[in-house]
Parts: sequence; structure tokens; C-alpha cells
Amino acid sequence: MPLTRRALAPLFASLLFSGAAIAGPNDPSKFDGTRYAPQKALYDFNFARPLDAKPAFGYVKNHLRAIKEYGDPKSHIVIVAHGNELHAFSRLNRAAYPDMYEELKALADAGVTIRVCANAARSRGYKPDEFYDVITVVPAAVIDLAKWQNEGYSYMYAEWFPRLTREELVKQIPELQ
Repeated sequence: MPLTRRALAPLFASLLFSGAAIAGPNDPSKFDGTRYAPQKALYDFNFARPLDAKPAFGYVKNHLRAIKEYGDPKSHIVIVAHGNELHAFSRLNRAAYPDMYEELKALADAGVTIRVCANAARSRGYKPDEFYDVITVVPAAVIDLAKWQNEGYSYMYAEWFPRLTREELVKQIPELQ
């Protein structure tokens, strides 16, 4: 008796799905190292404390490293700042934040555009010319954020919080040992 397509369908289906049934929670994840097209990213900085911008720079630096390794050099990153990090971005406060200029300059030298909201600056007691030379002051963060999004930039909010390592997690949850 010859096998028809209809009779073979359940057999093919069971073969097709049998691989999925073998995989499980103990199998390793996969890595996708596909190269990315040019990135256009817009980071919104609005932090409660002046130095919170520094660890948030880690997001931008990680993005730059990923672009270098997996992306297109035509990529561009923009930071628009309008929170209390403005205090650390002002050249008037270098004594309080001595290495902030070097951090900002390194980002600018890597091609990152750094912009500060004039409204936020004014409400904190700063004039537009009181920020470092690697910063451009713009009329308002809200209109600048919208400008970059209208140009196709992806909105990124770099919320900073303390990093929890696996070792610290295992200390908190001993069952993971």
C-alpha cells in the first residue's frame, strides 16, 4: 500500500517538532553576532543627582563599543541633558566634579553629540555659556528630543541603578548555589 502525502503529514510534523521537544531549560542560549545597520540613538538624560550621569555614560560607552564591534561606523549618538546632571556639566563646577570634562570630551571625541536644555540650565542658575565647550545649549529639551526623533533617532532612556552581580544574587538567594 503506497503512502500518500496526507498519510505522511503527521510523520513529518512529528519529526519537525521533535527537536523542540528535546530542548529545555538547561540548554544554553544562542549568540547572534549579526552586523547592525547604522544606529541613530538619542539618550535622554534627566537625573536627580549630578553624578548619576557618570554611570549612565556607561550605556553610551557600551553602545559605542557595540557599534565598533557589530555596527556601522556611520552611526551617531546624541545625548540631550535636562536634569540635575547639568551641575556636573557646567565649567563653573569643575572643582566639585573634576573629571567630568574628560568624560564628556571622550564621548564628544568618539562622535557623540551632547546637548543641554537652556530652560533646565536657567532654572538651575546657569547661563548658556557656562557649560563645557563640548556641549551645545539648545532652547528646550522637549523640542530637541522631538527634533531628533523626527529625524529617525531611537529614544533611549538611560536610567541608572546599582548593578547586581550573579555572585551578589547567589548570596541573596542561596538556593542558586
